[in-house]
Amino acid sequence: MKRLAPKRQGITANVHEALQPVRLRREVDMALPAKPVRYYLKPGELFLGEEAAVVKTLLGSCVAVTMFSPRYHVGSVCHGVLPSCRNEHPCVGDCRDGPRYVDCAIRRMLEWFLTQGIARDEIVVKVFGGSDMYSTPEGNERKGVGKQNIDMALKTLEQEGLRLAASDVGGLRGRKVIFRIYSGEVFLKRLSSSEHKE
Repeated sequence: MKRLAPKRQGITANVHEALQPVRLRREVDMALPAKPVRYYLKPGELFLGEEAAVVKTLLGSCVAVTMFSPRYHVGSVCHGVLPSCRNEHPCVGDCRDGPRYVDCAIRRMLEWFLTQGIARDEIVVKVFGGSDMYSTPEGNERKGVGKQNIDMALKTLEQEGLRLAASDVGGLRGRKVIFRIYSGEVFLKRLSSSEHKE
């Protein structure tokens, strides 16, 4: 079977191309290579694809959302930097910086799944990250970026009718997340301050 190229969105990617439908394979057609392709997802990037790939990213206050279809073995993951765009006009899905924002990234991922004919209730969603690595002075009630990112991710998922299957969010430590696009498995390691470089 011919493998389709993975689609990455971010500062250097073509958003419209990444949202075009791809031919999906069924479970019975799935033949994985001995060594999956490996990618590193940078802050503000989004990965969409059916390729047998392993995507790794490092998170501090940023949030990673993974989506996976068990029926078709396709997945997506984003590395959202900020909760939402502050532009006067809301994101309509054609700006290059959209994947930087948690709400926009989630909606673009969902749109991609829907264009493949995958229903919302078939998508397995997981959320990671949003740590408060830089503590604020005591008594300061202002929410840190990590907490804002978590809140936006959960709010957007609820608004879009997506059910959360698992999460590991908040706290004071960064995380390394490894997502197997072809199986939906997520491996997580909490990092010490010396290990973290987002």
